[in-house]
Amino acid sequence: MTDPDRDAPEELMWQGRFITAKKRGKWEYVGRARGIQAAVILAIDDGHILLVDQYRVPLGRRCIELPAGLVGDEAAGEDPSIAAARELEEETGYRPARLTSLGQFFSSPGMVSESFTLFRAHDLEKTGEGGGVEGEDIIVHRIPLTTLPDQVAAWRAQGYAMDVKLLLLLGAGMMA
Repeated sequence: MTDPDRDAPEELMWQGRFITAKKRGKWEYVGRARGIQAAVILAIDDGHILLVDQYRVPLGRRCIELPAGLVGDEAAGEDPSIAAARELEEETGYRPARLTSLGQFFSSPGMVSESFTLFRAHDLEKTGEGGGVEGEDIIVHRIPLTTLPDQVAAWRAQGYAMDVKLLLLLGAGMMA
């Protein structure tokens, strides 16, 4: 069965610097402006996962996330792997020797057209403390993979939001 709005024209309802609101038939959704994409980094170092937490205004609280950032927000045509390496180092203080693309994913396809490319970071080198660029209040967490489910449960009990991409790490354990 095909959605009757599939071929309806796309209407721009509103556009800001980074976000656009659009409509196609009865569907309303948001996306990134100007072709901006996102890169998300799965960085595992010696049995530890690198996570970041930062305040997210739309949620009204801090959120635990995989390191991530925008691709092409400052320079059009930026290579996603370059952005991923830069964002990982800015946010966590770790530089990857190499990155492997694990593919393109969509986090909330019923409401958001944005996609992200997931990268696996290899052979990490600690170069600094991380924390992001000026104005970002990022806290870096280096958590043993063996204790991650318990740590996530503790953060949730403390009121932290959890990014859906953490299911990548928790998924198999949640099936038991």
